[in-house]
Formats: sequence, structure tokens, C-alpha cells
Amino acid sequence: MRYRFTEQLRLNVMNAVKMNHGLASPNQVPSPLGGERVRVRGARRNRTVAARDFARQLRKESTDAERRMWRLLRDRRFVDFKFRRQYPCGVYFLDFHCVEAKLAVEMDGGGHGFPDQRARDEVRNKFLAAQGIKVLRFWNHLMRGELSAVRFEIWHELMVRVGRTKEIAGFLAKPHPSP
Repeated sequence: MRYRFTEQLRLNVMNAVKMNHGLASPNQVPSPLGGERVRVRGARRNRTVAARDFARQLRKESTDAERRMWRLLRDRRFVDFKFRRQYPCGVYFLDFHCVEAKLAVEMDGGGHGFPDQRARDEVRNKFLAAQGIKVLRFWNHLMRGELSAVRFEIWHELMVRVGRTKEIAGFLAKPHPSP
């Protein structure tokens, strides 16, 4: 596995190595000790223990539709896109989130049809849109009856979000020729 160091992180590591191990060359980067994980991709997460535990609880108590969707999206099974489950974003937890495409997939039960919940969902969608995240919402019953339509909708939006429009060109509606 390659580690991508930013210049500042590399300098900090080199200074620490020189002080602790007496290395003379700045090109000698020690490999991490066995079992240690090095975080070099992105910033540290600001997640509290309570938020982490709440996300775990949501994963354990997922609905049948969420479990079906997760079987579809997990392990890069869906066109090699990595999805995360119960991903924290601000004060919200997204059911499924693809960081690469900035796409969230939400499974909605019957409670989301009430006007007060619709208003809360709209506030949430505006917050996520401000973060650059597109939200696709599906009713839970669609996972049982119209799975192929749900899969196509997610695939199409992923291709649009990452700019792979050549792959969807064959699926776009073609105009009818004039008689």
C-alpha cells in the first residue's frame, strides 16, 4: 500500500525520525510498525463517541429495505463505487453515501409521507445540497417490487455525478423520427 504524504506531514515525520533515530537522509521514511494504521488521506474525523455508537445502533437496527440495499451496494459491488452505511454528515446520518460521487441514497418508510416529516426532509436536503451532496430517496416498498428501477436510478446518477456520460449514452431516450 502506498502512503501519500503531504509536504508538511512528510517534513514533520522526517524531523521526528531524525530526532529519534538519528537518520541523516530526509529520503529515509520509516515504514509504520506492524498493525499500526497511518491516516494520511483527509482530515481526522470529528466524531464523538456518542455519534459513533449511534451510527452502530442504526446499522444494527436497520430495516429490511436497508439490509437489501446494503447487500446491493456493499464491497464495491455496485460498479466499483464505495458506499458507506449510516455516514455522519453534520448533524445528520445518511443511510448510504458514496464519497467519490457525493451521492446519498435514503430509504424512506411510511413516516416520511407526513407533512411535518416532509418539511424536515426538505431542510435536510437543503443542508446536504449546500455540502454538494445529491440525495436520492426511495420508498422501502420499492426494494421488493421494483429493484431493477432502483438500481438503474442509482447507476445513472453515479455516472452523471462522476462525469462518465459515455456509459449512459446508450440508455438515454432517443427522439422519435418525424413522419
